[in-house]
Parts: sequence; C-alpha cells; structure tokens
Amino acid sequence: MSEDRPTLPPVRLHSDAELARDALATPLLTRAVRLARWAGPGTRVGAGGELVDEQLPVAAEELGLGAEDDGPAYASEAWRLAVDAGLVEVQEPQDDDAEYGTVSAGENLELIVSGGPQDILAIWQDALEAVHADATAPVLEDLAGAIGEDGEIDFETLDWDPEAESEFLDGVLGNLYLLTVSEGGAGDEPVPLPALAASMIVPDDMGEPTDDVLEQVSDAMMRLDDQFRLLEPIGLVEYRPVDEALMAEEGEEPAPPVDDEDVSRYGMVKLTPLGLYGVRARMREAGINAPAVGDLADKNADALLDGLAHYPELSARAETEQWLARRTPADSARELLTAAHGADAGAPLRRLHCQQALTLVGPQAEPAVRAVLDDAELGGLARVWLAERGASDVPPPPESMIFWLAIDTIAAQLDTEGDLEELRDLVEGLVGQHGGFFDAAWRVDHPATADVLEAMGRLHPDKRAAKEARKAAFKARSRPGG
Repeated sequence: MSEDRPTLPPVRLHSDAELARDALATPLLTRAVRLARWAGPGTRVGAGGELVDEQLPVAAEELGLGAEDDGPAYASEAWRLAVDAGLVEVQEPQDDDAEYGTVSAGENLELIVSGGPQDILAIWQDALEAVHADATAPVLEDLAGAIGEDGEIDFETLDWDPEAESEFLDGVLGNLYLLTVSEGGAGDEPVPLPALAASMIVPDDMGEPTDDVLEQVSDAMMRLDDQFRLLEPIGLVEYRPVDEALMAEEGEEPAPPVDDEDVSRYGMVKLTPLGLYGVRARMREAGINAPAVGDLADKNADALLDGLAHYPELSARAETEQWLARRTPADSARELLTAAHGADAGAPLRRLHCQQALTLVGPQAEPAVRAVLDDAELGGLARVWLAERGASDVPPPPESMIFWLAIDTIAAQLDTEGDLEELRDLVEGLVGQHGGFFDAAWRVDHPATADVLEAMGRLHPDKRAAKEARKAAFKARSRPGG
C-alpha cells in the first residue's frame, strides 16, 4: 500500500543562527580567521599557497600555540584552511625570479563579520570539504615515497584509492547520521567506534565474524580514529579517541572489549548539531533524500500530509506544529480536511495524519470539522474528533460509515508499519465490538477493503475469525469493481 519512502528519517536541525554561531566557534575555523586577519604584505607563501617554514613559528605565536612542539603544525593546518575557505587569496609571484607569492584578504573574510547565517554556514561547509579531503588523504610518510620524477603521485605505489577512501568515510558518517536521527537509535548518545567500524565491514547476514573480518574492523577503527581526530576541530563530531594504551604492538592483536567501560576506551563518537547539518548537506549534494523537520512548513496541506506519511511520530508532530504556526486555525482545518480526501493508496494514511493534526489545532477547528459530517470519507473522522473533544449534538453515524471508517483506519495503520501487537489488538477489538463484522465489511466500498480483510486474516489470533476474514477478502475481490 505504501508509496516510495524517504531514504532517511527527518532530522531536527538547530536554527541557522545557532548553527552559524557554532561554526564561528569551531577551533579550526577560529584559527583560520585569526591567521587571515594577521596576514599582510609581508606574508610569504609557497607555490601551493602554504606559509613558508620561516613564518610558521610566528603564525603559531599569533594563535597562542607557541613556536615549539606542535604549534607550527597547527598553524600550518589553520593557514591551509584559510586558503581553502576563501579567507585569504594567494597571488602568484609577479616576477619570474620571485621566490615566493603573496596574499591578500579573501572575499569570504569580510562575510565572517558582515554576512548572514547562510553565508557563515557556506564558508564552514567549504572548510568541512577541505578537512574531509585531508582526512581521506594518504599518510605523509607514504606520500613522500610515491612522488615520481615528474612530480605526479603514483597511486598504485601508494595502494590508495582516493574515491574509495572518500566513499568509506562518507559511509561511516552516513551510518552515524542514521543512528542519530532514527527513533530508538543513538540520539544524543555517542556511538562506540568498534560498532561504527563493524557497520561498514561485517556483512548483515554474518553470524560470528571471522578472524579476517575482525582484523579488517580493527584496521578500520585505527583509520577512523585518525580521521575523527581531524574532523573534531572543525566541529563535525565530538570524539573520545582510542586509548593509546590499547594500541596494539606490531604483530599483536588488541584484546576485544569486555564491558561498556572497556568499549568506551576503544573510541566514542557523536555528531554535533553542526555535524548533522554538515553531513545532511553532503548527502543532499550527493542526491540522497535527507529531509529535515520544517521542510514542509511552507508547503500546502497536500504536501504536508503526503510528506508525513512515513515520518516517525515525534518528527511528524514537530513538522505539523511548524506548519500550523504559519496559518490561522480555521484555515489550517479547512486545508487539512480538503487534502484528506482521496481514493488513492496513500489516502488512508493522509486521513490519519489529518486527524492527528486537527488535535493540535484546537476548538477553532470545530466549524470546519462539522462541515464534513455528511462527507462519506471524512464524516467518521469528524465524529471521532468531535467526540474526543466532548462536543454535543453529534449525529450518530450510519452503519455504512462505521465500517468504512474501520477499513480506512486499519489501512492507514498497515501503511505505517507500526507496532504489530497494537495493530493485532485493534483488529481483535473491532471484530469483537461488531457482531457479524466480516459479513458487513466485505461489502464496504473502499479501495483497500480486500487488502485490509486479508491482513486481518493474518493478524487475528482466533483461527475461526481469521478464516472468516480470508473468506470475506475473497468475496470483496470477487464483487464487481472489487
């Protein structure tokens, strides 16, 4: 019965203003901005735009990192990001005999101060792309030995496939995103690195992983440990690295984790709110349907009810609340009821979401609801809504409407693929409330009658009732137009 479903559950994003503030506060972008403002006529860069070695200690001092230890390396990393994010613009040497190039302020540097949230997020997204590329690059020690006489990188010597490396990291981030946004998933809790690595390596149908597979998982963990260490300073993730005491000596295997505390020592990672935004943007760029709560707020009621069809309950409510906030209660009720009409396969679920949305509208919906009391498709829904609000003088429904609403309700519940036990209780309750239910139900003029009766035959725990349901389904299919 169901239509095509979104690839992923909808994500609840922070506002653009909040995300922009988070982006500006990330350590790596903060350092890049500081170096871009520090750069001037005396700044010298190499052929690739990198700061010359002599200026790295000075840049490190500017960042408060000190000229010794790792300070120059962090300064170099921040400078590369400033170049990649358009915060500085590199000029090639003007003279043939000039040894170094120079720099000037990039157009994005002014946007850091004067731009709106979307401008800031676009700059941050550029920065993320640069860090992502660094995270999937080969180790520098390996890279040095793979540069040929012509200056080109010999990828075969490296045994490194840049496309495969990028796809692997994107797959990991996609799995982490799914675990974060799915109801019943990790949510705001960090995910153990071994589980995340295994999600990419261990086949779904594999019972006990082989030694070879476990070794691949271990290798993937070490690779991800390095990558998440790079991705944390740009604000994509919160990361607790692998405990260095657990790093295996060459030729040895690390002992598997034995309890929750032990697992945490193998690395824990979660996407930040900014990370959710960034990963979603990358997935959408790749053509993946990754909805966000609020996407439907400016759409009409037809788009809302169709879009909610397979949203989890909490996300559907949040989306509906945003949609209602942009309309008056009376207009909302009329639009929702109009959109709930239909005989297509998705119509029962639209009516269910319409009824749920109307509960959020409040008493102002009553005139619109009373206006459809005689409507064959909406009259039952209207009576249920009025009864739940304790309304008076609600006309009793004709028997045909009672059975039509029963079929429509079960059709909608079947399409949600919700709790099977709840659905079984609903089926059993409807049959128990109405004597001769199946004798009347097969005659209901509803497009889903036969499918619903067949499902009731599978779901009803009583063998006799289940058999009656299957016989009724056969009758429904056999009647003209069935």
